[in-house]
Amino acid sequence: MANLAAQHASIQGEIESNVLNVLRSGGYILGDVVATFEATIAELSGANHAVGVGNGTDALLLALMAAGVGPGDEVVTCPFTFVATVETVVLLGAKPVFVDIDPISYTMAPDQLEAVITANTKVILPIHLFGQISNMVEIGAIAKKHGLVTIGDAAQAIAATQHGEKLGSTADISTLSFYPTKNLGAAGDAGMVITNDSMLAEKIRILRFHGSKGTYDYREVGVCSRLDAIQAAVLSAKVKKLSMWTEKRREHADYYISELSDIDSIRLPATIDGNYHTFHQFTISVMNGQRDALKQHLVEHGIMSGIFYPVALHLAPAYADIVSGHIGQFPFSEAACAEVLSIPVHPDLHEGDCAIVAENIRKFWS
Repeated sequence: MANLAAQHASIQGEIESNVLNVLRSGGYILGDVVATFEATIAELSGANHAVGVGNGTDALLLALMAAGVGPGDEVVTCPFTFVATVETVVLLGAKPVFVDIDPISYTMAPDQLEAVITANTKVILPIHLFGQISNMVEIGAIAKKHGLVTIGDAAQAIAATQHGEKLGSTADISTLSFYPTKNLGAAGDAGMVITNDSMLAEKIRILRFHGSKGTYDYREVGVCSRLDAIQAAVLSAKVKKLSMWTEKRREHADYYISELSDIDSIRLPATIDGNYHTFHQFTISVMNGQRDALKQHLVEHGIMSGIFYPVALHLAPAYADIVSGHIGQFPFSEAACAEVLSIPVHPDLHEGDCAIVAENIRKFWS
């Protein structure tokens, strides 16, 4: 599903030179290397501000904190996501309120939002899943109508666009993860918060540093979540390749679509109109209860695949009581958990690898 060693080898010299420069400088936390990388991501994302933090989960937590989310507040999101989207809401004493996904794109269904918005709603938090931005035209319009903050969980969607608009313009705040297997991955944990709002950006900078500006003047109750200079050095080398890597992912996706489109038992990923999809994952839906059997068939032929995600969070034991979760509550999310299978799409696939994957998927039904 990823080949991080091959990725490193392709730009080993620049990465190691950057890291050695940091080690020799003695500046390991924030500093000029981090500031330069923040500026690079801001430009890439079309945002006025980018704030480097410890990881993608902290990016969500800090975005919610900056938006003023706390006990008694409600945050509207989807149950088909990685747990960080929801756990950060709960850790702040707020309540996640779920709407179902669109069954074709796996992203938030805007037509369900009006029904769940209450006087306690503070944030709408869509997840830009698998590499494409949620329908932010409709979601943003609803948020504006009700005076709500939008926070886009863009952990999987760096470099994605919608109707020509870069990520930073699609929500009030967006959050990024640089987990090693992401489209732009660090050599460890790292994250980023991006926004066009200078006041929000300044608040996040303060919150990430114990509620201060690096002094003993504590203005907020904050956390410790600062981007390491070594991770910024690694990412600064990799970001130069991101456009090329993204196009490779899109080429692999196009190949799979051309080769697998006639198999009635699977549904291929769909791109929302106007989206530039970066294919963090190439996720198919396998019908008729055959997903696990197909996954095992691929394993037997030396092909890895992934299930992202096997449990809808309204049914997870940690959250079921908080959201009064029950089976059948969010049918499209529950169906996705039973059907989705992600196959290799990363840019370091060798020539012919996609053909082998497609051939073995076809063989399963032959």
